[in-house]
Amino acid sequence: MRILLAIIALVFLTGQRDPILVPEVSQHEVQLRQGFSGTELLLFGAILDPQGQRAGQEYDILVVLKGPSQQIRVREKERVGGVWINAETSDFRSAPAFFAVASSRPISDIVDDKTAAIYEFGTDYIQLSPSGVIDQEEQARFTNGLVDLRERQGLYQQDMQGVKISEQVLYQARIALPSNVQAGIYTAETFAVTRGRVIASAVAEVNVRKVGFERFVEDASRQYALIYGLLAVALSVGMGWMAGRLFALI
Repeated sequence: MRILLAIIALVFLTGQRDPILVPEVSQHEVQLRQGFSGTELLLFGAILDPQGQRAGQEYDILVVLKGPSQQIRVREKERVGGVWINAETSDFRSAPAFFAVASSRPISDIVDDKTAAIYEFGTDYIQLSPSGVIDQEEQARFTNGLVDLRERQGLYQQDMQGVKISEQVLYQARIALPSNVQAGIYTAETFAVTRGRVIASAVAEVNVRKVGFERFVEDASRQYALIYGLLAVALSVGMGWMAGRLFALI
């Protein structure tokens, strides 16, 4: 209610012409601890038209939550002589570690394909930036494979009825972060669309970070890479030796 009153005051005091969109996130920080089983983010806010009147019936709302970009190599498996082996590969320079989109109704009913591609409205329009020379058919095959894999992992998702608009002003969307999310800065972009055109947008950030022992291990692996590597090898050899001794005693 305070957010709504502030927006109304801002409209009348500044004479704002464009619609006003103010987003908020239930958690601006998500801590990854040992045993983290995932969490749910609530993205909410309000939108008013230039006259400060209710605008819920005239606007559609889309929310896009993206995780940090990362380089990734996709390997294609091929069955040879009854054994699955690695075949062709494709590299992507910039693929979001997490991607989710929620909308007030099916995206195809809100915008055309060109607009959807510009704003990445849906998993079909994620800008993955493939690396190297690759023909279109092969690129599409690897892109579809990557999206399908991450959808099954819960890292890429879309909900065409995921945004609820109430009182013709307020909106909310719930997006689940699975247990296997990567640490980093996540951007929550909210878009207001009318007649197929984006007329307002705003961005909020969510910091997903490791804490506790997981943070210590991550920092150690970066700051003392050589020592960390030697300790990891020594630990593996030690565990193998101990396992061998135990089996010998049995």
